[in-house]
Amino acid sequence: MKNVFVQAVAVVACFLLIWFGFSQVDFMKLFSVKENTANMERRLGDMIWNQVEDSEEIITNDTIVKSLDKLLKPICDANDIERDSLKVHIIKKDEINAFALPNNHLVVYSGLIEDCKRQEALQGVLGHEIAHLEKNHVMKKLSKEIGYSVLISAAGGTKGSQMAREILKTLSSSAYDRKLEKEADITSVKYLLEANIDPRPMADFMYQMAQDSTIDKAMYWIADHPESEERAKYILDYIKGKKIKSKPVMTDEEWKSFQSKVHNE
Repeated sequence: MKNVFVQAVAVVACFLLIWFGFSQVDFMKLFSVKENTANMERRLGDMIWNQVEDSEEIITNDTIVKSLDKLLKPICDANDIERDSLKVHIIKKDEINAFALPNNHLVVYSGLIEDCKRQEALQGVLGHEIAHLEKNHVMKKLSKEIGYSVLISAAGGTKGSQMAREILKTLSSSAYDRKLEKEADITSVKYLLEANIDPRPMADFMYQMAQDSTIDKAMYWIADHPESEERAKYILDYIKGKKIKSKPVMTDEEWKSFQSKVHNE
């Protein structure tokens, strides 16, 4: 009887403790912080993209844009990602690069499209960058490397253009930490498998970029990413034993034509 009484007292005490804890949380302030963070991300993304528009040549050719979208769409459809939420841009630049910006901006350089031997490799890179957006890696990286207070200041207009250049450099030319890169890699592989896209060309692309010594490494999407060969290996290990259904979006002729149009733009 004594044990029952002690247990009842403990339950009541736990209930009161939890109730007291919740009563101390300012939910309106919490929601306000989240809303302010979302607004800050929107302002940062648009500010940085404006910086890109002012300094880079943007490819707006309708045929090229639609071709890239054709590769992107099955990834979004198969993984319940709202395609219209992604702001995808193609930049005419020889560098083999792609990167994500705040507010769901996704930038792809023409050099990357031209250098991918297989369409699935490009889809793997797109999936990787989408994963950075979906997992909120972009803001985590910026908060860690630049600082949350600095981001707030930049979004508020204080030295905005100067900070936009610094943030753009951070996101376009340096890797995320190893944990976030691996999460983005594996998430991309999952995206591809769900969309019946073969992930092996993505691993091949990583390995080839890590081994290629004919071009300046500063021009590689993979160059600043940690342990490229190791990443290719864990992607192949992840898909080992899995049934891979390969359903290319484009024919080989369509893929080559797309690359040629990008090159000649």
